[in-house]
Amino acid sequence: MTKSKKPWAIVLAGGDGNRLRDLTMTPSGIAVPKQFCSLRGGACLLQLALARAAGVAPVHRICVVVALQHKRWWVAPLDYLPKRNVVVQPANRGTAFGILLPLLDILTRDPNANVVLLPADHYSLDEETMTRALKKAAALAATNSDALYVLGAEPSEPDTEVGYIVPAEKRRDKPSRVVRFVEKPDTDRALSLLGEGALWNVFILAGLARTILQMYEQSLAATVGAMRATLELDRARPAGHAALAELYEHLPTVDFSREILEQHARMLQVVPVPRCGWSDLGTPKRVVEALNKLAREVLHENIARGPIAYLNLADQHERSNQHSNTLPLSRSPSGTG
Repeated sequence: MTKSKKPWAIVLAGGDGNRLRDLTMTPSGIAVPKQFCSLRGGACLLQLALARAAGVAPVHRICVVVALQHKRWWVAPLDYLPKRNVVVQPANRGTAFGILLPLLDILTRDPNANVVLLPADHYSLDEETMTRALKKAAALAATNSDALYVLGAEPSEPDTEVGYIVPAEKRRDKPSRVVRFVEKPDTDRALSLLGEGALWNVFILAGLARTILQMYEQSLAATVGAMRATLELDRARPAGHAALAELYEHLPTVDFSREILEQHARMLQVVPVPRCGWSDLGTPKRVVEALNKLAREVLHENIARGPIAYLNLADQHERSNQHSNTLPLSRSPSGTG
């Protein structure tokens, strides 16, 4: 089968960031979704994810999924992408439909497409290590159309706030079949998982687009058909998107990892990622932990699109400390943190 020379990247940037509202609320009362925030000024998390995507896919193959209500924040950082590659959801209906929408469009443009799925609101202190693993997964997907490859980061502790992937083998030098997923275990269970060689689920997937679509067709066949027909209808209309907005009004909220991916674990292999300071920044505590790690490192960011961050989480946390007893933020020795 003829394959694309380069994969496509789908960057998921449509989340509302509700768990971080206390940290991302501006003085005027507007909660900025975390993907449009920076950790310490400069590039926002979305821009860092775009740079990560550019490590495996050319610009014309990078698609970003955003929410219509966040337009004020995504217009500027995405202005360099082809217009069709900015996929606007009328509403947030979970990651399953956030992935399905661009996936169907990519397949109309490239039926043999390989894709890499990336969250826009995670962070890795050691970006080079994460990028190497991402490239490895993309290369594996390009040579094996029957498997899907997920990334699993080597844990640094028994964290109870993240998901785990249990591999069939404990080896760290090659992919292994996925045995099962475990979501946010308690401390004792997390310790047991570490003994089994479990890895943190970083929510990055690489594989043939048609293989990913097969999972949807087995779980959400009617919705796949409805969305495909809706996209065809909207493309035929100059105004566009009216049918998609109507469809979204009736869609349930579906999580891709829990309700699609985990139901097809037999198709998955996990690619180990050495410790790289990965965090999903899912809670204020995890944001502070990431900020403290940054304060102890010399940060070199490749900001391809310029300093466009709308909210600096380090500044936000410092302000909140003045009015509460929240976890303090360490300062770098130079005083620039």
